Amino acid sequence: ELSGVGLEGEARDRFNVIQMELAEFSTKFSNHVLDATKSFSLTLTTKAEIDGLPPSLVSLAAQAAREAGEINATPENGPWRITLDFPSYGPFMQHSTRRDLREKLYKAYVTRASSGDLDNNPLIERILELRQELADLLGFGSYAELSLASKMAPNVQAVEALLEELRQASYDAAVKDLKELQAFAASHGKEYQDLQHWDITFWAERQRETKFAFTAEELRPYFPLPQVLDGLFGLVKRLFGVTVTPADGQAPVWHEDVRYFQIADETGSPIAYFYLDPYSRPAEKRGGAWMDVCINRAKITENDVTSIRLPVSYLICNQTPPVDGKPSLMTFYEVETLFHEFGHGLHHMLTKVDYAGAAGINNVEWDAVELPSQFMENWCYERLTLFGMAKHYETGEALPEHYYQKLLAARNYMSGTAMLRQLHFSSVDLELHHRYRSNGDETPADVRHRIAKTTTVLPPLPEDSMLCAFGHIFEGGYAAGYYSYKWAEVLSADAFAAFEEAGLENEEAIKATGRRYRDTVLALGGGKHPMQVFKTFRGREPSTIALLRHNGLVSAK
Repeated sequence: ELSGVGLEGEARDRFNVIQMELAEFSTKFSNHVLDATKSFSLTLTTKAEIDGLPPSLVSLAAQAAREAGEINATPENGPWRITLDFPSYGPFMQHSTRRDLREKLYKAYVTRASSGDLDNNPLIERILELRQELADLLGFGSYAELSLASKMAPNVQAVEALLEELRQASYDAAVKDLKELQAFAASHGKEYQDLQHWDITFWAERQRETKFAFTAEELRPYFPLPQVLDGLFGLVKRLFGVTVTPADGQAPVWHEDVRYFQIADETGSPIAYFYLDPYSRPAEKRGGAWMDVCINRAKITENDVTSIRLPVSYLICNQTPPVDGKPSLMTFYEVETLFHEFGHGLHHMLTKVDYAGAAGINNVEWDAVELPSQFMENWCYERLTLFGMAKHYETGEALPEHYYQKLLAARNYMSGTAMLRQLHFSSVDLELHHRYRSNGDETPADVRHRIAKTTTVLPPLPEDSMLCAFGHIFEGGYAAGYYSYKWAEVLSADAFAAFEEAGLENEEAIKATGRRYRDTVLALGGGKHPMQVFKTFRGREPSTIALLRHNGLVSAK
């Protein structure tokens, strides 16, 4: 019905035309952002202009200059080309000591696709107008109501209540973050009394280094992949009673580095399999990490014999391959990523649903599908799990305690600011798709600046046109759904809190809670409404308390 199947005559024709137009406009929106991002660059020619930049960025900038025609550009002597692509823009804003250049780059970044031939403002107006018309045709009051019809959140009011609850808890913390950052910057010179937008990432990075004094590289030797896998498989056995064993050679693989594993239940019977493709291969494999479905669990009847087809999943990562006889050494972020993707994998593989369309992650609502993945990340910080796998690959020495304490402290660094930023995007998205109307007194940009008054502590610059590059909601699938990130975080933190309440040292209680989680969240897949699944596991509706506590935004009771 949400795809217009119930419409007839003129309404159906109009629905189809709108769908075509929306597809065309989102492609146009995306192309404008790409072209605007490509059209700006800074060419640096002196050593003073690259002061503070890490070697990796200096090499990338020299390569970018060569690609742009400066054939003699070298990392040592330049010239260096900085672009608005994130791998160039992000590190430059974090590390460049040149405030004037950071300002130039920042202003170019926040005004992308907002003027001239690439102006996305008219497209935004038109997309919002068409989405509203689509909602009208289907009998919804707004596009947000249409979007929520297929999600876990019951209605717009429930989402707004959640966002407001989190906003109230994080706003003062974000104010405090900014004051601390201002004081830290000011202690380095009078000219930094007044922090601007282009100073924030730079000083946040300096303060983080000062406070926690460790780099991602220092931890790598403690996280060789084979050991991390042992830790991960040990954890799922402890929580869910399932055993993971290598099954290499039992299925064809697409590269010699790909591994194949079997998952068995308490009786030793196989219940699922998965492929693991862990290493980066830039020439043939896209970046990032993901889990995907290879085979769905399903009931199969052939020649009057019914059997269960077991699920198989793909787990794909992009970490450093083993080099010079050393195993693949992982950053802590890569460890979290592996646990995250394995959480999606468990959701797919431990399902008890025998109908492919609702087995595992199939048919699970958009704002609930990240629960099992984000849930697994919490265990990376749990003492038993972490120390069980963090041992130096050469000496076998355990991760020193001071690193563990720093990891815990760094986890909540500026967490109020980070949460408020996500709430700002979520609130703007919802307001534009629920209350905004194209013939009213406000433009979409006005709406954003109005909402910024309560969701930012450093108001955006007047020329800041963030919406013109907000691809998630104007070209991707997050329209009136950006809140899903926070919604799923609340669920996963609350699910982990069930284990904390049982007592993380109490093995019997952990085992009982783990089986309950396996039989509900992981087993029921898309066969039941996620609120029903969550309540069966937790005995009540989700609460934000655990998320706020894990983020250090309310004190632990």
